[in-house]
Amino acid sequence: MAEVFLTKEAYKELEERLAYLKSDGRVDVAEKIRVARSFGDISENSEYDAAREEEALLEQEIVQIEENLRNAKIIKGKGDTSKVGVGCTVEVLDMEFNENLTLRIMGSIESDPTIGQISNESPTGRALIGAEKGDVVEVTTPAGSIKYKVLAISY
Repeated sequence: MAEVFLTKEAYKELEERLAYLKSDGRVDVAEKIRVARSFGDISENSEYDAAREEEALLEQEIVQIEENLRNAKIIKGKGDTSKVGVGCTVEVLDMEFNENLTLRIMGSIESDPTIGQISNESPTGRALIGAEKGDVVEVTTPAGSIKYKVLAISY
């Protein structure tokens, strides 16, 4: 698995979520399975099937979080402002619409395009990584090509 970029806060949240799932989460699911078994024949018991499915999803989430934490690279608070990198805020000019946008390049787990936090793995994030102030980058999207001019880079 590739590196997973996380802020210190997101790393801590994942650790807390993992601890919860391994303790309270597993206990809750085990109780649901126990109760469902008490209803009788498990071969035709939808409550039992649902509880076992919930257990499988919980274990899958535990494995995914452990993998993310194992491959985590913490985003530094400050970095080189000469090039766009993960964790930086970049101001760009959308050359088609003559509109300034402020984007923060984050790891995929923390990205939220609705608030301007884009993934380093997204088409826009990949195109911007390594760009310098003044560079024009072209982003290929399913809707077509977009050109951005990098105006400023900060952390």
